[in-house]
Amino acid sequence: METLKYKGFIGSIEIQHEDNTLYGKILGLEKGTLITYEGNTIRELKEDFMNAVEDYIAHCKEHNLPLYKSYSGSFNVWLSPELHTKVIEKATNIGMSLNSFIRETLQKAVL
Repeated sequence: METLKYKGFIGSIEIQHEDNTLYGKILGLEKGTLITYEGNTIRELKEDFMNAVEDYIAHCKEHNLPLYKSYSGSFNVWLSPELHTKVIEKATNIGMSLNSFIRETLQKAVL
């Protein structure tokens, strides 16, 4: 999936075939927060995305709200108790914390 990036925010790029419009939403924000943007060209879409990000930042500052950026670096992973135990055992056996083991394993998987 193609995405847009600006000031630590990530946005989707989607096509609405009915009226030949591009649109998207800022990804990874707090649950219940939806910020969208659109354009007729890629340039317009990028501009509206950046304006949406700037508006969100200004809104948070104006109302003294926490600023949630796309994908803060923290997430929950739900595992079966058996897999959870095996992962902790593996991390412990090689002298790593659970977080370090998972971070290193994920880095190897995506690089």
